[in-house]
Amino acid sequence: MSPEYKLVRVASGVHSVHSVAHGETFHPVIGPVAEAEALYIRQTNLRERLAAHKGEFVIWDVGLGAAANPLTLLRAADGITASIRFISFDHTTEPLKFTLQHPAELSFIAGFEDQMRDLLKTGNSAFSHGSVRVSWDLHVADFPAFIAQSSSENLPKPHLIMFDAFSPAKNPAMWTLPLFTRLFQLLDSGRSCLLPTYSRSTLLRVTLLLAGFFVGVGHATGEKDETTIASNDPKLIQEPLDRRWLARARRSTSAEPLTSPEYRQAPLSADTLEKLSRHPQFTG
Repeated sequence: MSPEYKLVRVASGVHSVHSVAHGETFHPVIGPVAEAEALYIRQTNLRERLAAHKGEFVIWDVGLGAAANPLTLLRAADGITASIRFISFDHTTEPLKFTLQHPAELSFIAGFEDQMRDLLKTGNSAFSHGSVRVSWDLHVADFPAFIAQSSSENLPKPHLIMFDAFSPAKNPAMWTLPLFTRLFQLLDSGRSCLLPTYSRSTLLRVTLLLAGFFVGVGHATGEKDETTIASNDPKLIQEPLDRRWLARARRSTSAEPLTSPEYRQAPLSADTLEKLSRHPQFTG
């Protein structure tokens, strides 16, 4: 039987994890740490936000995978006095178990092995990393089904969502309009929240806008010249999509949001275009 996951060396020379079943590599090209730093730390001004924040800073980690994103974030918080609550979601813990077997190659986990074993064993882990107090909860479930439940409304509201699912072509259920609409509904309108993700696709950006988010161009990661960042607070979007982008979206052959978990490509419908034109991002 072939393994579900295997070690691969990406273009930058570092190791990452490859899912055989999905045919996709976690954090391809630049590797897990560099991608996490570009997507979730530098462009969100994370250190500055943490240093200025009072109370618990809540982070939803959508796609725990090998835990590279949250662990890289913790290291980036070195020297800051803060309280961080991670709420991680994934349908499987196998990538994290695999990572614990390869700490030499996947060095982002080094020093956190015991805490990750606790997380796997009980679904919770509480510890300190320097002056950062960490509370970590793990939900192993189908994410779209999980957040559709009324019980998801009791989750602590996030200040940051690290959205790192496999691509729409391989995992369309994680990129639908109903999912992002529900995600937006679960936010606290009085709490500014950022949602960065690696994709720059027109389909994703249209989906986020229709779900209620304000959407902008995200920073490059080394593998891509731009990514996507969204928020419920327009003041947090440094480079918002404008009407020139809207004109390009109108010409795109892959812009209409997915409404069900079946991947397909289609241009904007007249109804979608009309809704986009009325979005506050383009009417202000």
